[in-house]
Amino acid sequence: MRFFALLALLLTLTLPVAAQEAAGTINTENSASQDAAIAERLREILRELGNYSDVTVTVNEGVVTLRGTTTSAAEATALDPLANRVEGVVAVRNNVVETADIGARLDPAVDRFTARMEQLITFLPLALIALCIFALIVFLGVLIARLRQPWERLAPNAFIAELYRQFIRIAFVIIGIVVALDVLNATALLSTILGAAGIIGLALGFAVRDTVENYIASVMLSIRQPFSPNDSVEINGDKGKVIKLTSRATILLSFDGNHIRIPNATVFKSRIINYSRNPERRFDFQIGIASDADLAAVRDLAAKAVEGQPFVVDTPGPSVWIDRIGDGAIFLTVTGWIDQRETDLLRARGETLRLVKETIEAAGVEVPDTTYRIQMLGANTAKVQVDNTPTAPVTTSKHAPAKAATPQDVAASGDEQLEEMIDAERAQDETGDLLSDEAAKE
Repeated sequence: MRFFALLALLLTLTLPVAAQEAAGTINTENSASQDAAIAERLREILRELGNYSDVTVTVNEGVVTLRGTTTSAAEATALDPLANRVEGVVAVRNNVVETADIGARLDPAVDRFTARMEQLITFLPLALIALCIFALIVFLGVLIARLRQPWERLAPNAFIAELYRQFIRIAFVIIGIVVALDVLNATALLSTILGAAGIIGLALGFAVRDTVENYIASVMLSIRQPFSPNDSVEINGDKGKVIKLTSRATILLSFDGNHIRIPNATVFKSRIINYSRNPERRFDFQIGIASDADLAAVRDLAAKAVEGQPFVVDTPGPSVWIDRIGDGAIFLTVTGWIDQRETDLLRARGETLRLVKETIEAAGVEVPDTTYRIQMLGANTAKVQVDNTPTAPVTTSKHAPAKAATPQDVAASGDEQLEEMIDAERAQDETGDLLSDEAAKE
């Protein structure tokens, strides 16, 4: 029990002492010499700092009293922590206020401006040297980018070669910036610039997303080359002949003579049908014959008629089959292949249709034609009777033999005229075309 009582007494005696140390103690001894030393020490500090020439310091019993004016409120507020740091200071009464004298308040600004101008004059020669180094590096990059080789040898086409050159220019600009900042001893600024450039690039990427997508599609199409100039193609439902491929769009000339501009992003994602890539191309048509005819014999007759055409190629050979039973007729589907470099597809189809029809009729087989007749019955009755009985065309008992078409009849003159229009248009503006006959085709 005595042990616990003694421990409680010790705790009671030590707690006030700890509280006094935590709150800070005031010395009971004070002298005029200590007050004078505090005042003199504060005056020396204020003289060294400057801008405090109008501030007076008095100390009594360790209490510091500051009076006067400063050029800014921030300078007056900074005196409190400064005075409290001096040994022996009990309290601080800060009666310093901001001066109302405009001239006195402008003097620090003038001093700062003068100091910065002096720094600029000192910094200017170094900045000029850094600028010259940057310009020299960029100029060297431009000279390298303007060389024809090795960029045209490495690139599959002129568009990719220009991309290589652009990358070289950008790389040398970045190297120039880094070297110039290193000369200025401001490489820490580079991370800030790159961070800001990354944020700006991200924002611009979202803003011009379609443009960037279109540009990338142009690069891919220029490498893949899915078509060539004058090729007959179908892209996203649009048909025509290719004029050229630019960095933004694929330009077609429709068979009606109209210009069609399709964005390259659409071209890259769409299904492309190239009718010109394979020289051989098939035409087809249907023809109806009387239902009482010998279908097998008529089918063979039509096949021989197609084979006899001089513009129809031997391989692949023509095909004829019975397709369907229609209104008063049985329809045959007839196909044949041509070399579209020498023969016009539509003319070949028309001439073959004429020849097959005349051959069938010359063999005594009727090619029926469905006729509709409307007969009004009764004087006041609005009854209509429709007769859709097929009637055979009026023919003579003897048919003249079919006259075969000549290669001149089906020459590809229409396509040649379109190609002349395209060549003339390409000759007017050869710049910006990404298509090349020498490039590898997909």
